[in-house]
Amino acid sequence: MTADSRPRTALDLTAMKAAGRRIVMLTCYDALFARLLDSPDVDVLLVGDSVNQVLAGQDTTLSATLDQMIYHAAAVRRATRMLVFVDLPFLTYQVSVEDAIRNAGRVMQQTGANGVKLEGGEAMAPTVSALVERGIPVMGHIGLTPQSVHALGGYRVQGREADAATRLLADAPALEAAGACAVVLELVPAALAKRISESLTVPTIGIGAGSACDGQVLVLHDMLGLNELFEPKFLKRYAELGRTVREAAHAFADDVRSGRYPDAAHSFE
Repeated sequence: MTADSRPRTALDLTAMKAAGRRIVMLTCYDALFARLLDSPDVDVLLVGDSVNQVLAGQDTTLSATLDQMIYHAAAVRRATRMLVFVDLPFLTYQVSVEDAIRNAGRVMQQTGANGVKLEGGEAMAPTVSALVERGIPVMGHIGLTPQSVHALGGYRVQGREADAATRLLADAPALEAAGACAVVLELVPAALAKRISESLTVPTIGIGAGSACDGQVLVLHDMLGLNELFEPKFLKRYAELGRTVREAAHAFADDVRSGRYPDAAHSFE
């Protein structure tokens, strides 16, 4: 770990769990926000395929492309030297291990990211292992996996039924054994997330998975109150920037229409 205690490699995440230090992760899609977040307060930036919904206006993450993820991840990397992980989009790693290696390698090569994240449990363990063996750090993701939203019956909590909980309890150690450096738990009952977290050496990072995870992640725009229509139970807003943006636009429009802007102070002689 460096002097400011921020992680610089994927191995630092396991060290943070061993030290009992909670991991703070936020999604980020552009250089402007990456620069603002580049401080010891945040440990990891995730360039999530949620960009397809948050910035591109799509209903799901499914139509996100590899080029799209590379574009946003490269922008984030240009503005920060902190730990950056990138989501591999739908069908860039599920078809074959060879595809996964090629596409994850392209992400690493063209963005300068520190690792990739992919969805799925035991079934994806061979892919995770193949990537790790080739020097590509991998973060796993189980529970509600947005790329499988149609198969899961929508965006709902996973692991409430006994058989589903059993699967998650098997998925997490399978990912760890394959070499994953961390596992995201999304929309998982808090008690189950606690059991999973306690069973692993690598950290869990929760979103809608209770307080016992080794870290937490939120979508930056949700946390800032910019995505006003998104109000899930797990989300805590730390600002109301959506309201601020509207108020600023109203003030600007009022100044323009009244002739108050631009005034002499904002004009050139």
